[in-house]
Amino acid sequence: MEILKALDASFANKIISRIPGGLDAHLSDRGDNISGGEKQRICIARELMKNTDIFIFDEATSALDSISENVIQKTIQILSKSKTVIIIAHRMSTIQNADMIYVLDDGKIKENGNHESLMSNKGLYYTLYTEQKNQLKEEN
Repeated sequence: MEILKALDASFANKIISRIPGGLDAHLSDRGDNISGGEKQRICIARELMKNTDIFIFDEATSALDSISENVIQKTIQILSKSKTVIIIAHRMSTIQNADMIYVLDDGKIKENGNHESLMSNKGLYYTLYTEQKNQLKEEN
């Protein structure tokens, strides 16, 4: 995949266009001059350049604001149409659109299915999802 397509697919093109020097810009060692969400999008663009068949995202949106999370989720949805995507997450909104969700508890798979089936089973996934949704309502 060419770099411009990878930047578009990861929604990182606007980041690059506003950084002085664009693609030739040097970021600080820790990337202090860009946000966490911007770092994530640039990392995704770098991974897209490798054009692998499988992508693994480990807590890809855990430290992001809701706007950056939505952007990353759109990228993951685009990827999942043509690639195998494995998402490891505690934030339920990150995984609710997955074809298959595996719920782990104490290192063992307790449930699996899609969001709708897991919600209708009213098991551990339902409990975790409901608690997280209620917590987010209280915070807002």
